[in-house]
Amino acid sequence: MKRHLLAGLLAASLLAQAGPVAAQSARMLPSADGYQPRDAVEQGLWLEMDEAEQQIRASKFLIDDPELNAYVKGVLCRAVGEGKCSAARIYLMRTPQFNAAMAPNGMMLVGSGLLLRARNEAELATVLGHEFAHFENQHSLQSFRDIKAKSDAMTWLGFVPGGLIAQIGLMGSVFRFNREMEKQADMAALEYLSTSGYDPMAASQIWEQLRGEMQAQAKADKSRPMPEEGNDFFSSHPNTKDRMEYLRAAARRMAPSADNGAARYRAAIARWWPRLIDDQVKLNDFAATEYLLSGMARGEWSADLLYARAELYRARGKAGDFALAEHFYRQSVADDSGLAESWKGLGLVLLRLGKGAEGRRMLRQYLAVAPDAADRAMIGMMAAEPRR
Repeated sequence: MKRHLLAGLLAASLLAQAGPVAAQSARMLPSADGYQPRDAVEQGLWLEMDEAEQQIRASKFLIDDPELNAYVKGVLCRAVGEGKCSAARIYLMRTPQFNAAMAPNGMMLVGSGLLLRARNEAELATVLGHEFAHFENQHSLQSFRDIKAKSDAMTWLGFVPGGLIAQIGLMGSVFRFNREMEKQADMAALEYLSTSGYDPMAASQIWEQLRGEMQAQAKADKSRPMPEEGNDFFSSHPNTKDRMEYLRAAARRMAPSADNGAARYRAAIARWWPRLIDDQVKLNDFAATEYLLSGMARGEWSADLLYARAELYRARGKAGDFALAEHFYRQSVADDSGLAESWKGLGLVLLRLGKGAEGRRMLRQYLAVAPDAADRAMIGMMAAEPRR
């Protein structure tokens, strides 16, 4: 995963707070296998991470959904084992990028973009297991010691201008692991999949999908480098083609499993699906999003994927896009009439196309399917017949 997730999410979390930073207690939270900081410098790192964790708990980006959080924690626990996973504290963050990271004090951050991109439990377990392996092997501490050997780490921790936010920005460099560490975490994640009964092939499949998405982005935006060509993500990670190949080859030597948990996964994130799609569409990265959705569909467009595709075309709004969006919305509600967001999207795009009467009927259908919708008042006004 990208090591700067901790820097970006923690800094964003702190900037989002309305009040001053809460006072931090001297208590240090537990780490892997009962590890305790060895010296004052490591204690400083722990306290910084503990203080950042307090801010994460109050962040407006935090997904405070007990059911979803319990599900993700359950996937990690199945993968690495109940005993080990008790050391991890997972925080789901509403950020649309594919990201996850774990601090040495046991705090794991998981971006909602990962939940969108993972196609099943096994793929999610791959990423969670990869991060847990970094934590279990104390890779961040090894990296931190390297920094300490090259600089005055106490000054770095205690006297950086700009306070905690600036320090957190610098801490991102602690969580950049070398390729040997990344490969070690990859292989550990693969072992977790195998021993927990998940399909081990998922380990290569999720990286294959990520690489394809990045290639789609680069082709659409010529200013972006192609994967393995100067991209920051791949500069500290194994070559993605090699990565997919060594994970696939290792998986073939393991006991096969048909359990990837796809149905369980789709059910677990179903309530969040419209919001995950909305966040992705707002990135205004049409090519990557289209590739992402096509990869999920694999030629079989379900109602929720048709809804997502319609949203993508409606948001872009180029010539012909609204007509395509209408087509995809209609397919979506035909496949699943209970998917409320598709009725709303269809109504909105019909209004945009000048089909007012039908559009208002579709909006009323949305309200009938979702009577407790948060936007009921606004949609109700739009759905009302105009006065004559």
